[in-house]
Amino acid sequence: MEEFRRAYARLCAAPQEAVLRRLRELGGAAGGGRLDLAAQSLSLETCGALGRLLRGAAPCAEVALGDCGLSEEGVKLLLHGLCSNTTVKSLDLKGNNLRTMGAEALGKLLRQNKSIRSLILEWNSLGMWEEGFSFFCQGLGANNFLQRLDLRNNQINHQGAGELATALKQNASLQELDLRWNNIGLLGGRALLNCLHSNKTLKRLELAGNNVPSDILKAVEQAMDHNRDRQTILSETQNRTYILSKEVLSLKDEKTKQFLDLMDTIDKQREEIARSGRMSAARVSQLQEALDEQHSIMNSLKAKLQMTEAALALSEQKVHNLGELLNATKQEQTSITERHFTELQQQKQEGADREGKLLRDLSAASEKNLLLRNQVEELEKKCKVQQDQLFQVKQDLTNTTAELKLRAVQAEERLEMEKRRFKQSLEDMESLRLKEVDHMAQHIENSERSMQDRIQRLEAIRIALEEELSQVKAAALTERGQAEEELIKVRNQARLEEQQRLEHLEEKLRLMTESRDEAQNCCLNQKQMVAEAQAKANQLSLHADGLRRRLEELQQDLNSKEEEKVTEVNKMKVALQEQIGHLQAERTAQEGLREKIAALERQLKGDGSFHASQMVMLGYPTAGLELSYVYSSVK
Repeated sequence: MEEFRRAYARLCAAPQEAVLRRLRELGGAAGGGRLDLAAQSLSLETCGALGRLLRGAAPCAEVALGDCGLSEEGVKLLLHGLCSNTTVKSLDLKGNNLRTMGAEALGKLLRQNKSIRSLILEWNSLGMWEEGFSFFCQGLGANNFLQRLDLRNNQINHQGAGELATALKQNASLQELDLRWNNIGLLGGRALLNCLHSNKTLKRLELAGNNVPSDILKAVEQAMDHNRDRQTILSETQNRTYILSKEVLSLKDEKTKQFLDLMDTIDKQREEIARSGRMSAARVSQLQEALDEQHSIMNSLKAKLQMTEAALALSEQKVHNLGELLNATKQEQTSITERHFTELQQQKQEGADREGKLLRDLSAASEKNLLLRNQVEELEKKCKVQQDQLFQVKQDLTNTTAELKLRAVQAEERLEMEKRRFKQSLEDMESLRLKEVDHMAQHIENSERSMQDRIQRLEAIRIALEEELSQVKAAALTERGQAEEELIKVRNQARLEEQQRLEHLEEKLRLMTESRDEAQNCCLNQKQMVAEAQAKANQLSLHADGLRRRLEELQQDLNSKEEEKVTEVNKMKVALQEQIGHLQAERTAQEGLREKIAALERQLKGDGSFHASQMVMLGYPTAGLELSYVYSSVK
């Protein structure tokens, strides 16, 4: 408000001290939402400055300018600024003696402004100027935002009331209209009463102090009661439609959440399938690597076997070579013994031959014998050494052959053991590999079958949930269409007479019962869907305990919602029964009123004929005719 005061001081060449002081007081009192300049005499310059400051989003929601003595130009400037305002909700202009220009400015304000909800015009003279008041009423008819209008003490006559009636027929937002202490009269009261057949938003109309007959006031009061009842019924239906739409949206959200949860579980299961596939592939690769290692071990064992066979072949070759060497030594020994034997034979022959010579030559023979003995001893020594060598060679040969035979036997035994072990390991590995491959293949096939079955089940559940969601959408659309049709029927049938209104209420009661039956059917359908969802949840609970808990929670929520719906249906039944009782009481009251009106009309007709005959008897035939015409027009 301090900025508002500064802006006012800046816009005015000569700002009013009283206005500045009042704005300063308002800024210090923490009442920034209300601009109260009541009982301040505002100049034309001040009005123009306030009009410029109140354009757009002004820092106040209420403007009080009562008893300010505004001039025509000042009101025009001020209201011209308020035409584009978007924050002011209440405007008080009472006691300013507004006339033609003020009424026209007010009509323009009502045409253009969309934020003002309350307009107070008490103690003005708008009804004295027919053209200005007509323009004001046209603006009121074009306005769809004003809710409260105060026109007390504005000297409005029956013509102004007729203008107001035409405006009220077009207006669809005004709820309170105060016309007390004007000059509306009988004709104006009738015009206002007739406009209430088409205006269904006005809930309060004050006509005290206007010389309006009591029956019209009662009819107006009844029309206001009807409008209030209608507003309450409309608000209740709107609230119920809003609640139903919220429930439908919540059901949609729950279904989408369920669908998303199912998609998440499907994705998780797919990830688990992919993970198990990767694990099986890794296992197969490990088995393949183990098999490759076994193949490499077999190849190494084969290489070792080949090496042992080669070593065995070498040892056999060595044995063969040793055998050949032994045979050669034997042959050589035999040849040496034969040669020595031949030599001995030769020597014996020579000794025998030389015996005679020895006898002859004893000395020479003895020497030769000595030499021969020495040679024989040496040869015997050599034979003994050779025999020892041969015996040693035989022993070495026997030892080597025995060792070679033992080694060959041990190698053969080792080879046989290695062959048996290798064959056994190969057979075990082959059987293990076949068993493991069969087990893995069976496990993979079982997992694939289970996953395919699970995917098919989840796909069926998703399709069922989509169908349920489409059914819920269709039901919501039908309910919305029915609600719209009901509103259209209410709007169309509200303009008919009292009997048609009663028929419309009966039709509405029937529609409400049908909607209640539809709601019960919808509840039954939802129960069936819940039962199906429980069955599906029981199937899915074998695979995921978390989903089971989630579905149990959803079941509890649905049961609570069903209980709430049952309570709401019971409440609606009670409310409808109360409405039926009210309508029946109202019908009886209306029938009594009709009987009273008929009785009054008969009495008025009799009084009119009596007064006309009296006037004719008194010598005033024209007056009697006029009086009879007036009574007929009143009828």
